[in-house]
Amino acid sequence: MSRTPRPISARVRILGAILAVASVGLAIVGSVTFLVQREQVLQEIDARLLSQVESLQTVAGAGSSPSANPTPGTTTATDDLSIEDYDSVAEFLHAAVARLVPGRNEASVAVIDGEPRYRPQTLSGFDISDDQALIDRAVSETRRTGDTVIGTAVTSNGSLRYIAIPVTMEGDDAEGIYLRAVDLEAELTSVTAAITTFWVAAVAVLAAMGIVGWFVMGRLLSPIRQIRETADAITIDDLSPRLPTQGNDDISDLGRTVNSMLDRLEGSVDVQRQLLDDVRHELKTPITIVRGHLEMMDVRDVDDVENTREIGMAELDRMTRLVEDIDLLAAAEGGDLDLTEIDLAILTARVGELVTVIPGHTWSVEQIGEGTVRADQDRLLQAWLQLADNAAKYTPDGSPIEIGSAFVDGSARIWVRDHGAGIPPALRHRIFRRFDRAHGKRTVGGSGLGLAIVDAITKAHGGHCAVTDSPGGGATFTIHLPLPTTELPAPVRAGDVVLQREASG
Repeated sequence: MSRTPRPISARVRILGAILAVASVGLAIVGSVTFLVQREQVLQEIDARLLSQVESLQTVAGAGSSPSANPTPGTTTATDDLSIEDYDSVAEFLHAAVARLVPGRNEASVAVIDGEPRYRPQTLSGFDISDDQALIDRAVSETRRTGDTVIGTAVTSNGSLRYIAIPVTMEGDDAEGIYLRAVDLEAELTSVTAAITTFWVAAVAVLAAMGIVGWFVMGRLLSPIRQIRETADAITIDDLSPRLPTQGNDDISDLGRTVNSMLDRLEGSVDVQRQLLDDVRHELKTPITIVRGHLEMMDVRDVDDVENTREIGMAELDRMTRLVEDIDLLAAAEGGDLDLTEIDLAILTARVGELVTVIPGHTWSVEQIGEGTVRADQDRLLQAWLQLADNAAKYTPDGSPIEIGSAFVDGSARIWVRDHGAGIPPALRHRIFRRFDRAHGKRTVGGSGLGLAIVDAITKAHGGHCAVTDSPGGGATFTIHLPLPTTELPAPVRAGDVVLQREASG
């Protein structure tokens, strides 16, 4: 089985891209600099070679030009002395070679009829008198053009830039050439040294960039590596691993964001796990009851069969209500609301009419708030009726229950007030949990999700639900809702609220 190749890390990719771009940039800069400096040296060499034409004129005539429009390679008479004053081309070239001493990295030779005849006695440069290939090339080019020739040749002496100046004299059939050459490699030594220094420095800079960049990239990308390691460490049984939060840059801040996300996920999973445990516990009782009665039922006893049937139907109805309440709670926590402007006075009157059908208590509307709230009317009505139903279940028969609404301190409030046993302050944080009750045991029917549903609907509206003591005893459940002109806080899921309350409790 073939192994999956290990992916290249982002650290290597980013650093490689940076070094590649830097290398290309340095190569372009170095190449352009080398070419510019090389071209400047070549132009300087050509200028020096062309100056040899004027130098020959000074040999022939004390610095005057050979003609009104001088042509390289043609030497004419001057004011004080002309080439005709020399007896032959050989004599003139001998004088020229003797006077025009080559500089460093230069060489000269006088060629007559294709053969090297004279070379400088003071050899400050190098000798080309034995470089027959160069001489033959110069002779051939000057014969073909009949004029001064500048060129470049690669010989045994290296790469040479040369100038060949033909010299002729009336009455002398000899073909003379003054040949001057410059060693290009030697002249370009300073340029080559500068470029070599540049490349050494460039390599050092790239190495420094690589070393520094490797550690900087490792520091900046460490949160990503830690995210991968943390993700590998997280399992459904252990959601506790978190990222270390260090640094103050954007990538480091990613760790804090991921930790916040993991906290929410862990809270959500814990809530769902608790929900499943509670549902399993709640369903276990009716299933056990139904199974026990079925096992003990006497099928020949009609009364026993009918009694068992009634018990089974009652327990199945309770399970159905439980499933419906769980579905309702999930919908409320989803925060999918149809928000509209609601007249609170009309809603209060509507609730007052509906609660009168709940038996066993005297219902009254204590106060009606005049104004509007932005809410989902069906959900808000459902939460209010749930509070009323909860009050009816947990208060003695015949006790009065009041409902009301008002606008106080920038918020709308709707409440249900009973006069039962009340809820101790130490237990108030528990009553909004799923399947939890203030007294820890079932005393009345119900799924145990009623107040959890109320809390979820309230939080979805951006409000909160509070429990206080009623005057004379009992409990008052109040839903606080922000007004339309008040900025709504972000919706909070009921599960997050439960976790916060558990932490604070």
